[in-house]
Amino acid sequence: MAPVAGPLLQRLTDLAVRLLGPDVAQLSLVGAVQTAAVVSGPAAGPAGAEVSLAESLCAVTVEAGQPLVVRDAAHDPRVAGRPPAASGAVGAYLGVPLEGMAAALCVFGAEPRDWTDRDVAVLELLAECAASELRLAGVSAESEASGWRWALAIDAAELGSFDWDAVADRLIWDDRLLPVYGWDRAHFPGTLSALIERVHPHDREGVIATISAALATGDGFDQEHRVQLPGGEVRWARARGRAVLDDTGAAVRIVGVAHDSTDQRRAEAQVSRVLESMPAAFFSLGRDWSFTYVNAEAERLLGNGRAELLGGDLWELFPAAAGSDFERHYRHAMDSGEPALFQAWYPPPLDSWYEVRAWPSDEGLSVYFLDITERRRAEEATRRDAERLTLVARVSDVLSTALVDRRGARGALQEIVQAVVPDLADWAIASLVEEDGRLHDVASWHRDAAGRPVAATYARLRLAALTSTAPIVEALATGEVIVVPDVAAAVGNGLPEGEVREAYWVLDPGTAVALALVARGQVLGAMTLYRDRDRAPMDARELELLREVADRVAVALDGAALQEQQRRMAEELQRSLLTDPPESDHCEIAVRYVPAVQAAQVGGDWYDAFSQPGGATVVAIGDVVGHDTVAAAAMGQLRSLLRGIAYSGGAGPAAVLTDLDRAMEGLQVRTLATAAVARLERAQVDRDRGETRLRWSNAGHPPLLVLTPGGRVEVLATERADLMLGVDPGTSRREQVTVLEHGSTVLLYTDGLVEGPDLPLDEGVARLVGLLAELGEVPLEQLLDQIVVRMRPQGSEDDVALVAVRLYREDVPQPFEVGPDVSSPGS
Repeated sequence: MAPVAGPLLQRLTDLAVRLLGPDVAQLSLVGAVQTAAVVSGPAAGPAGAEVSLAESLCAVTVEAGQPLVVRDAAHDPRVAGRPPAASGAVGAYLGVPLEGMAAALCVFGAEPRDWTDRDVAVLELLAECAASELRLAGVSAESEASGWRWALAIDAAELGSFDWDAVADRLIWDDRLLPVYGWDRAHFPGTLSALIERVHPHDREGVIATISAALATGDGFDQEHRVQLPGGEVRWARARGRAVLDDTGAAVRIVGVAHDSTDQRRAEAQVSRVLESMPAAFFSLGRDWSFTYVNAEAERLLGNGRAELLGGDLWELFPAAAGSDFERHYRHAMDSGEPALFQAWYPPPLDSWYEVRAWPSDEGLSVYFLDITERRRAEEATRRDAERLTLVARVSDVLSTALVDRRGARGALQEIVQAVVPDLADWAIASLVEEDGRLHDVASWHRDAAGRPVAATYARLRLAALTSTAPIVEALATGEVIVVPDVAAAVGNGLPEGEVREAYWVLDPGTAVALALVARGQVLGAMTLYRDRDRAPMDARELELLREVADRVAVALDGAALQEQQRRMAEELQRSLLTDPPESDHCEIAVRYVPAVQAAQVGGDWYDAFSQPGGATVVAIGDVVGHDTVAAAAMGQLRSLLRGIAYSGGAGPAAVLTDLDRAMEGLQVRTLATAAVARLERAQVDRDRGETRLRWSNAGHPPLLVLTPGGRVEVLATERADLMLGVDPGTSRREQVTVLEHGSTVLLYTDGLVEGPDLPLDEGVARLVGLLAELGEVPLEQLLDQIVVRMRPQGSEDDVALVAVRLYREDVPQPFEVGPDVSSPGS
């Protein structure tokens, strides 16, 4: 370990020699080896000598952590085995450890000596001074003990020592203290009274009281005072010292150190000016929770002046802080030494939110805080806006989903009450004006599962039990949002005895809001939202949000009603144009028309089945582009045209489609459509063979399917499909012939059965082929029902038409004529 030296330490060891009279005074640092940092005395050797710990008496002192008093080293078991004692170099030894440091200040001599309590006290005081000044110089136990850094630190501290003989009134100062009080060595009087004269008049009483207290008690002191120089300049000095007692316990002198603290005071004043000018509030608390400093902004925010705050107890001045987040965080910071950062609300009279940073120290707690009430309000507004948007989006999604998939208004309202609970209410009831023109409670929901059956019971019974003055009646009559601050007074107390009253008091709501669902001036329903007694009533922002939700619900219900009306009109129109299939002597014919789950998708699909004059049976199916009443009307035109062309001319399927395409052009039927036409022909030769010829042509329609008696399914398709109707009236259409056995089944269908967003056409056709093969010999009516249910269990987004023809297994014995054998498009 490198030696440590410096004027201050040298003066301390010199002072130890003067006061105690040993042969040697030494300040030692103890590490891996012992280093004598500073030595004094008539028998002192060179400073910086290194000895092993096994040989060191100072190491014993540091290890003991308390003064080591040795009268006769050679006979003291604590040190007798150490070389200095065994060799006789040290006869008497007194050492004091430096607090918080691996160092000791010691004095020793060659001869045994009786050390007095006064000797121990003096050396303890000098050791305390040495330790204090080394700390002030920034020297820590962990830093390298390089001599130049120690010397620089101590010199930079500009510490001076003093020794006042209280009996003789003789004051000894070193050269560092003289200029602090405006003296030079030649003119320094060396008395305490001279010192007191240089103390500022306002501080003299305090200095005299400090000295008197030290003499009376023997305790140490740390005191700062102003010095007024002869020229009028005022400086600050800080002195730390301790009384020295004689053998009788009387204080006979005071020794210590002092330094010029003017710059520190100015720095503190500058810090104070900064704290005073800063826009944030700042205060400091002592460890007893008293205010020790408060800046101007803190005065303003806390609502008290400094005269009232300084010295006052935090918990007495601000009783609402007790038990709050403020107390919890402050005490944790004070106890743990860890900084605290938190936000908390303080009730009236402050009634504000604060962001607080608290830093603990040995002196107490420093607290910096900002009033963030406006920021919190803005954040709360942003949060509530986000919640509003989320709720509105959720309601919109619920409405679109529930109304589109045909859960209907009841299903939509059930999901709406589930969407608004618990955000806007603890439980809710939704009502609907139904076809009978009366209001019905159709949905309810409670935030707690246990309360849902009770809420449902109340919803089932309440309308019949309410009077004409009930809030929901007023809401329906006025169209306004009716706020009910006391539901018991408005409703509960007036309910009749029985199940409805019992259900109400189980629920026992505190407040409620009722409002009508109105669209285009028509009342479509109502919503009643309830809050429990421990929840605050809706504020203006929540009422505005509820109104927005209700408006959206009403518009959606109105739109759904209009859409349903349109769907029914299109469906009724479509059904009115679709006739029952004819009876035949050689086959059974079954038809189905299934409207789409969406009103907008109804109106384009059609089927037909009839007998031509020659006795052949014609079946047709088609799909007009578009899904509305216009498409339904166009479908009716095409179906009528096809029926007339096929019946009057007796032509085959290809010729029928060609003539229909031309008729559409000539009659200006501006639409596009797919269609497939099939004719079942039975000449006598076919009868003899037990066969039927199926002649068919397809204008861009999904392929026909044939189920044979053996359970095999044939897909009737060409390599390249013909154009759909309405594209090119001059296009050439092809015709195909398939021979059917007795018992075969022919299936025609529209694309709504096999195609959709969830089902590509090819995959749908393949699935239908498999299903047809699986169902096999199921009766024809059941076959169509099973196909619809299993292909579209949730319904189709497009309407669906089907025609199925099943040949009897044996001929019906009656005459039967067929038309010409048409085998080409032009026949």
